[in-house]
Amino acid sequence: MLSVYEGFFSGGARIVHSDVVLGLAEGGQSHRVLSIHGEVHREATRQRMEDDHCYRALTAGEVGVASLGRTAGLVDGSMAASDFSGPELAETARSMAAADVILSLKEQPLALLNQAGLPRRPVVVCLHRSDPENQGAALDELKAAIADGTVVACVCCAESTRAAYEDAGIPAELLHVIPNGVDLLRFRPDAAARLAFRASLGIPATAPVVVLAARYAQMKNVPLFLQAARTWLAREGGGHVVMCGAGMTDANPALWADREIAFAGERDLTDRVHLLGVRHDMEAVYAGADVVALTSVSGEAAPLCLIEGMMCGTVPVTTDVGDSASIAAGHGFVTPPDPGAIALAWSSAIAGRAQLTAALERSRERFSRTRMIAAYAALLDEVYASHVRGQRIVVQHAVGDALTPLPAPEDHGTP
Repeated sequence: MLSVYEGFFSGGARIVHSDVVLGLAEGGQSHRVLSIHGEVHREATRQRMEDDHCYRALTAGEVGVASLGRTAGLVDGSMAASDFSGPELAETARSMAAADVILSLKEQPLALLNQAGLPRRPVVVCLHRSDPENQGAALDELKAAIADGTVVACVCCAESTRAAYEDAGIPAELLHVIPNGVDLLRFRPDAAARLAFRASLGIPATAPVVVLAARYAQMKNVPLFLQAARTWLAREGGGHVVMCGAGMTDANPALWADREIAFAGERDLTDRVHLLGVRHDMEAVYAGADVVALTSVSGEAAPLCLIEGMMCGTVPVTTDVGDSASIAAGHGFVTPPDPGAIALAWSSAIAGRAQLTAALERSRERFSRTRMIAAYAALLDEVYASHVRGQRIVVQHAVGDALTPLPAPEDHGTP
């Protein structure tokens, strides 16, 4: 299998897909990754492939990673260019020729995979948003690849993703829902990690803490979060707010301006706003918080921050976007995009955290990485049998189904 990435940069889709690739490799499949970009400038952050946590995890897991070496600035995930040089196409052709099935991380890499003259391989596109019309030319590339017969299946990480792409004209029979999952051994309540994280920031052990884990992007509606934070911090005299993700630093002038507008120079409040940037110890960040917040206005499908945070014992408080409401149902709160309502929900979440703990614990299996990887493996086995070995199989997956893989003939190796 070959996965094609637009690039290695901070974001939930890359984290989920890289974890899937590692899980499938652990299960015996052979996987490689090709990244179009070797360096990306995004969310006021320079992100080199070799520095990326997903890249390091893949290579440590003996998954080969190559790059076309492009350096570009990306705007909300849209590729900077769709013209490729001869050497770039030759490298892509070599990588594709060694694979039986191609996985495209989101639809943007199809600008490369749709180029004429490349080896024909069945492509599975992994979709991670709920706004296909807001992806530049990517939706057109997806439709072209489906019409050409190249794309044979699409994995939707949420029901909202499936519904949105079906409404956008993608055939329903190609859309398979496999909800996101996380490593439950890594993401769990941890009292020691909670105390250590708080101590590192000078936050008292008993102080209420709200965390926003998101990249600095328009869809995340950071100004709304900051307005809610100002309201909440003014009421919660001992409260603290933590913001982490690409662009969540003082070095980002746009974030600095947003904070100045929201807080109007109230330094006693901004002193309790901690900007941490990209973190690779999110299990500790979530363990140290009481509430995981999301104020997005569009684009979200199954936000990884809500799932990871819940599994660490934080209460989700989210706007109603994508599958966020169904993820938070019974575990937290869904709010309108209003700063006052959001601030009140944070206080309610903190007050009711102890009562919600049992419900969060009962939901762990639903959000399991094991369940997610088993479902991916089953779908890829079906695609391999159908489009590589010549057997036509028509399947439909219920949400989260992990289907029994088809047996392989004894005279052929594992894909």
